[in-house]
Amino acid sequence: MIIILKRNADQEKVNVLRKELEGMGLSIHDSVGSESHIMGLVGDTKAVAESWVMAHPVVEACRRVSEPYKKANRKFHPDDTVVQVGNTKIGGGSFAVIAGPCSVESPEQITEVARRVKAAGSSLLRGGAFKPRTSPYSFQGMRAEGLTLLEHAKEQVGSPIVTEVMNTEHLPLFENVDLIQVGARNMQNFELLKAVGRMNKPVLLKRGLANTLEEFVMSAEYIMAEGNENVILCERGIRTFETSMRNTLDISAVPMLKHMTHLPVIIDPSHAAGIAWMVEPLAKAAVAVGADGLMIEVHNDPARAKCDGAQSLTPDAFDALMAQLKPELEFFGKTLN
Repeated sequence: MIIILKRNADQEKVNVLRKELEGMGLSIHDSVGSESHIMGLVGDTKAVAESWVMAHPVVEACRRVSEPYKKANRKFHPDDTVVQVGNTKIGGGSFAVIAGPCSVESPEQITEVARRVKAAGSSLLRGGAFKPRTSPYSFQGMRAEGLTLLEHAKEQVGSPIVTEVMNTEHLPLFENVDLIQVGARNMQNFELLKAVGRMNKPVLLKRGLANTLEEFVMSAEYIMAEGNENVILCERGIRTFETSMRNTLDISAVPMLKHMTHLPVIIDPSHAAGIAWMVEPLAKAAVAVGADGLMIEVHNDPARAKCDGAQSLTPDAFDALMAQLKPELEFFGKTLN
């Protein structure tokens, strides 16, 4: 249930209503926007009569919310959420580009790529230290050493770092990570979602390969229910019957997620297709459809990359892409942050 308060409602009367609702065992999610103040009720609201709510002098309207997700629901929070990572804002018209290699491979590699992508206009550096791979014989990442190299690149270049956590045991190693990524394979690892929800760090949540949008948002709800509301949703392609590319980018997910939720939504065109030349058109489509950012893989030598070289742009190709995106962002009223 959501309760819409009257404009300039008396605060003492609002507090009385709040105490009565909390006395019923409900928790309250406040959303104060430019035009309205909404109280979202989380818990069993069956016993709360709408006529009783409407009898309070500070209440303008109330209605029940049928969706199972509450904190992530746009009905609870009509204004877009803006997530800040370091000095970078994502959402609410602020567009961010996250770029870097699929995996950290050496100090020279990660530092060189970090310098190039920042110079081209990216605001966050990505790089995998722990790599979930389909084959147990594939490169699994440099693990803790990879995190150390990411931190060194951050010191050298100044870009906040984004990297994926695999399980709760690794979380103590992520103290200096600015944006924690939960990958597609872990989208429904509920214990991990709850653990990152208890951390005071923004979370980038990727959609699973075969999950519905409601399941995706419910995973975000797990994080938010633990107190962490700084969640960024990432559409990275889903598995379909198509075999000409790695995955199928669900571009329609962006406007639908923005209708369902107030959270920022970004696109990962690299994983979506798995083909480097497709990154440019998919990135442009992401801007046009209203995404709040992009996550792009860039490697200084894709042919020799230990992971996903076929989908990685060279630094020169990334320079060209960013030059093409800037006027498009301006046309659609987005600010590159």
